[in-house]
Amino acid sequence: MTPITDLESLHALYGTAGEAASRKVTPRLTTAYRTWIGRSRFCVLTTVGPEGTDGSPRGDEGPVVCILDDRTLALPDWRGNERIDSLRNIVRDGRVSLMFLVAGSTNAMRVNGTAIVTADPALCARLAREGKQPRSVIVISVAEVYSQCARALIRSGLWSTGDQSAGLPTVGDMMREITSGDIDGAAYDAAWPARAAATMW
Repeated sequence: MTPITDLESLHALYGTAGEAASRKVTPRLTTAYRTWIGRSRFCVLTTVGPEGTDGSPRGDEGPVVCILDDRTLALPDWRGNERIDSLRNIVRDGRVSLMFLVAGSTNAMRVNGTAIVTADPALCARLAREGKQPRSVIVISVAEVYSQCARALIRSGLWSTGDQSAGLPTVGDMMREITSGDIDGAAYDAAWPARAAATMW
């Protein structure tokens, strides 16, 4: 296949964005954008570091981010598998992107900007859940925010096609395969619900 290697060829293929697509980008959270992001319980955080890019799902029982002001978001880092890929990337390269979803909506919200990682006691306390505090918080400075049109979610039928997870390999299946059986996949899967319940926050 022949790659497209210059912007002129790319723009010739796609033409020019329409007025709405061009004008929807803002450097701050408008009232509508703020309302939309404030309803989102799930986002994908994308970071970049010396080893490459990383996309990490983030979710919470309420808003996934705390809106500190019209140009600043706070994303608590709750317990996980301790790989801290996103945090390591941010410490070395602050560029980040976030994509927010709201269940049932076919739109998405996108934020690009820069971030820092902080363990500021007051901010960690402000974001406490279930009596527990995040060990750190990702603070995002918004450079641009805009809505994403509904076509991708409409095409995928993400919210309308029901549960399609039947028959998928479990994480235990994946671990057994990757480790050539060194990790007992069935035991991993059996222990997971209790482990998750004890380490959710």
